[in-house]
Amino acid sequence: MTPIRQRILRGVALIAALSLVAACGLPRSGPNKGEIFSGSVLEEGDAFVFTVTDRVNRIAAVAPALGFGAAFRNAGQVGSDTINAGDVLGLTIWENVDDGLLVPLGQNATVLEEVQVDGSGFIFVPYAGRLMAAGNTPEGIRRILTERLAEQTPEPQVQVRRLAGDGSTVSVVGAVGAQGIYPIERPTRTLAAMLARAGGVVVQPSIAQVTVLRGSHSGSIWFEDLYDHPGHDIALRGGDRIIVEQDTRSYTALGATGTQNRVAFESQTISAIEALAQVGGLNPSLADPTGVFVFRNEPEEIAEQLLGGQDVAGTQRVVYVLDLTRPNGMFMARDFAIRDGDTVYVTEAPFSQFNKTIASITGTLGSVDTLSNVAEGGSN
Repeated sequence: MTPIRQRILRGVALIAALSLVAACGLPRSGPNKGEIFSGSVLEEGDAFVFTVTDRVNRIAAVAPALGFGAAFRNAGQVGSDTINAGDVLGLTIWENVDDGLLVPLGQNATVLEEVQVDGSGFIFVPYAGRLMAAGNTPEGIRRILTERLAEQTPEPQVQVRRLAGDGSTVSVVGAVGAQGIYPIERPTRTLAAMLARAGGVVVQPSIAQVTVLRGSHSGSIWFEDLYDHPGHDIALRGGDRIIVEQDTRSYTALGATGTQNRVAFESQTISAIEALAQVGGLNPSLADPTGVFVFRNEPEEIAEQLLGGQDVAGTQRVVYVLDLTRPNGMFMARDFAIRDGDTVYVTEAPFSQFNKTIASITGTLGSVDTLSNVAEGGSN
C-alpha cells in the first residue's frame, strides 16, 4: 500500500470514528456537572442547587432527635411488690376479742387464702368491703384493711402477702440476648437495667435503637444515649413493651466512587466525607473532586431557611454541591451531615471523558487498520 493511500485510509477512519463517537456518545456513570446545574430552578429544572457553606451546613444538618417525652421521663419507679389485676393474695387477720368478726370462736386469727384480684383491680373482704388492690402494695392494702376493720373490732392486726402472680411485667423483644416477659423487680426498675436483664443488645451498640411502647404513647432513643445521658434512663411501668432494633437508615452512593451501592449507616451521624470513605472514596482515575453532589428532598421549613425566608409549598428537591478542591472544601464536606435517603453522587472529570474519546478513536483506528490490511492482502 502506498503512503498516500495509507494516509487517506487513516483520514477516513478518523472521520468515521469521530462520527461514531458523536452519534453514540461515550459510556459514563451519570450526568456531568453542567447537566446537573441545568436542573436548577434558575434554568429549566425544578431543584434548588446550593453550594455548601457554613450557613448551609447549619441549616441542612437539622435531623430528628431521639428521646423520651416528659410523660416517660417524669414517671416514678414502680415498686417490685406492686399488686396487679389477676394476682392472688393471702390475708391473715387477728382480732383482740373472744368473739370477733372474722376469727372463729376459740381462735385468735383467721386466714383468707386465695383472694383473687379481679379484672378491675378490686378485692372483697368481709366487713371491710370492696377495695382497690391493683397499683397498691401489700403494705398499702394492709393499712386500708386495718383502718376499715378497726371501726368494727378493736385493734385488728392484718397481714397481706401475694401468693401468685408476677406483679408488674414488661416484654422485651428484638435484637436482645434473651427475648421474653420479665417482672419489674428491685434491680430492674429502669430501662437500662431491664435491657441488661434481657442479655443486652446483640447488634452494634452505636446503631441500636430502643423503643418503649406504653399504651398509646411511644418513645425511642439510641442505646448508647441511655448511658451517655442518664436522664433518659426512664422508669418502667407494668405492660411496657420494649423493642430493640438495628438502625435502618441508609444512603445511596453513585458515580465515580470506589463502589456504587446502597449503604447502611454505621453510626448515629455520618458526614459527607465519611459517606465517601464507606464506599472506597473517589475513583482516582475518573472522579472530579469539584463535583460532589448530595440529592435530597427537604421539608418545607428547611427549604425556606435555605432560601432566606422565601415561601415554598411542601417538600422541595434540593441539590447540595461540594467542591473538595476549595481551601476549606474538605472541612465543609466533613461538617455536612448525610441524612436517611440521601443520594451521594460524584461526577466524572472532563479529562476522563477525553481519555475515553481517545481510547474509542484509537480502538476504532486499530480495527480499520486491521480491515485495510486484510483487504490489501486479499487484493494481492
